[in-house]
Order: sequence, then C-alpha cells, then structure tokens
Amino acid sequence: MNILIENGRVIDPANECDAVLDVYIGDGKIQSIGDKPSGFVAELTIDASNKLVMPGFVDLNASLREPGYEHKATIESETKAAVAAGYTSICCLPDTKPVLDSPSVVQLILDRAESADYAKVLPLGALTVSLEGNTLSEMFALKRAGCVAVSQAPNNHINGQVLRRALQYATTHDLLVILKPEDTVIKDDGCVHDGSVCSKLGLLGIPVSAETIAIAQIIELTEETGARVHLTGISSARAVSLIARAQFNNVTITADVHAHQLHLTELDVGTFDANYHTSPPLRSTEDKDALIAGVAKGVFVVSSGHQPHDAEAKQAPFPSTEPGMSSLETVLPLMLELVDDGLLSLSQMVACLAYAPAQLLGLETGCLSAQAPADICIVDPNDTWQVNADNWLSRGMNTPYLGHQMKGKVTHTLVNGRLIVEK
Repeated sequence: MNILIENGRVIDPANECDAVLDVYIGDGKIQSIGDKPSGFVAELTIDASNKLVMPGFVDLNASLREPGYEHKATIESETKAAVAAGYTSICCLPDTKPVLDSPSVVQLILDRAESADYAKVLPLGALTVSLEGNTLSEMFALKRAGCVAVSQAPNNHINGQVLRRALQYATTHDLLVILKPEDTVIKDDGCVHDGSVCSKLGLLGIPVSAETIAIAQIIELTEETGARVHLTGISSARAVSLIARAQFNNVTITADVHAHQLHLTELDVGTFDANYHTSPPLRSTEDKDALIAGVAKGVFVVSSGHQPHDAEAKQAPFPSTEPGMSSLETVLPLMLELVDDGLLSLSQMVACLAYAPAQLLGLETGCLSAQAPADICIVDPNDTWQVNADNWLSRGMNTPYLGHQMKGKVTHTLVNGRLIVEK
C-alpha cells in the first residue's frame, strides 16, 4: 500500500532532519521525505498535524517470556504492547525455557513472532549453554538461525576465563556480545542499592562495586580480544565514567541504560513496593543525574529493560520477590519528560531509542532514509493518559506507574510499511 504521512514534524537524527515534511511510503519502504515521488498515488493518507513522525524504536533488552513462562507473558502480548509504545524491533533475551541456545528455539521464537505479526523480534542467542556460564554455545549456528547477537543477560554467571574465550569466539564470527555487568559474588543476596535507604529499611544492599568491577573486567577483555561488546542496564555514576573513558580510548564497547533508571531512585523503594525491586537496583539521585548526562552525551542508548511478571512474583516480602519491571509502555512518556525538562532534545531522544540501537545491531531501520524499511511511529506529544489496567497491553502489570498520569502517546505505528497501530 502507498501511504502518505502529511504535515508531521519529522525527527530523523540519522539525516539531521527536524522539520514539518511529508513522508511517502511504498513497497514497505520509505520512498521519499519532502518531495513527492514521480507517479506516487496515496492509497492511505495519515494526517500527522501537531504530531511527531519518527523512526520506530529498537529495544536492546526485553524478556518476552515465551517459550516456557507463558504464565508471565507471551510473544504476542508483549509485541502488541511494543508496537503500541512505538517499538518496531525488539531484542528478546535468551532467558526462556528452554534457554535460547539452539537453532530450534530460535526458529520457534521467530515463528511465534511472525504469527503474532506485531513488532519484529530479534533473538539474542545465549552466550553459554543454558546460561550457566560453563560451556560456550554454538554461536555460529545461532547466528545462522537468525540471532542478531549473543548474550549472557539477564545474569552474569560466567567466570573471566570462560568470558575471555567467549569473546574470542564471538569475534571470529563478528557477533555483538551483550552483557549485564554484575559481579554476582559481590552482589550476593542484595536487593536494593547499598546506601542510606538500604540501611534504614533493613534490606541487604548491592554496592556500586558489583557493577564497576564487572565493567572493569569486561573492558580489559574487550580491549584484549577486540570483541564488540554492549553493556546493558548501567545504573551508576562511576560506571558512566568507566565506560566513557573506555570509549574515548577507542575500546569497542557500548552501553545502555533502562529508561526508568533515568527517573526513579532508591528513595522510591521506601514503601517496600515490590514493583520497585529492579535489577540493577534503583540507585542514588547522583547516579540518576549522571546517567541522564551520559545519555545526553551519547555514552548510552536507552533500553526498556522490560521484565513482565505474573502477580504472584511480586506478592512476597520485598527481598523474596522477583526483580524486574514491565516497562515497554512507559519508555516514551518518560523520555518525553526529559525533553520537556530540557535535559534532552527530541533528536537526542530519537537517536538513543532508534538510530543508535539499530546501528549497533547493523539494521537498516532506526532512520527515515530513502529505501529504508518503513518502520515508523507517530506520536502526539501532548496527549495525556493514565496508566491503568484498561489501557495496559503487556501481560505483566508489575509497574510502579499504575495510576500515574503520562504525557505522550503513540497514535500510529507502521512496520515494513504496514499500519499496525492506529488510534
């Protein structure tokens, strides 16, 4: 279908574009921005007046739960939530059951995603067999089956020697390695940031060193092996400094921060609400401010860190609950809040949600260039809405934002030129 998106403010950092322009779509691709292609006849016209037209977002960190944990969520439910939130491509973590460490599981996930027909699902193959950190997975077979990268997330149960060999193997096959930097021995049984709030609540803390020691090791091994490494879920100011310095020294390392870490801190844990039990933990106000500065400077991209849970997983004493937040649907309004506060520009927001993640994965998406796949979201930045059970699409209701007023809503999402969401 030929689609014309007219009168919208086009934000495309890949092409340094921020202007009111028309977007012409045909054959599933962007045909032109601004100038009408010769002979183009629109079969569908979308009026985007007073709205933002942006590349569809690309998420580097989401648990879709299927196969194995369908009582928490399914590929269909979470990809439906994703497109409603502006995401057109989702990297799914390998923490499925069975673990995503074989081509057969990769194919199962791709088949389920194709059947759901919402967002594109990009599988992340397990770095080690069963994510146990002992035996390397068949990375090349996983790549051929459709994995865009390999990952040990959401855990970091792997010793230095195995990690070194894994990075060498991944480098041989030009595979991006996605790691969650966390020293599990230092973390121990901690469940919140090791700070003043932790002591006041009588909870075991997770020190910043659990993150920074892991980062320091990964940086050294990345530099030694020449691997391409991406660190997911950064949470501390000290980590910002370590990663920025490594990037300045041309170490091939990138990183992301979860959107909620740019807003929430350890102070929010004071009510013992298990929806604030996250991994990595919510840290200090100073850490939050450093993370925002890191995003603004291009040190980080932004991921959702989406971890949908069933109600039972959050109905226990705080330390015994499962960590994680259902977060896909709150990323956009949280990022727009940073824009409204003058901490990010719209172009910076789109870069860290779409263009930069797509570049890390070697995708053609994340931009509005001619002949790029027409993965597009249209956003009304002034539309206000309340987070509630009636409009929440993820099967996981584990969000601390339930009942909160949000500003910014996706009105249309296109995937490969097909209109998937229209509100």
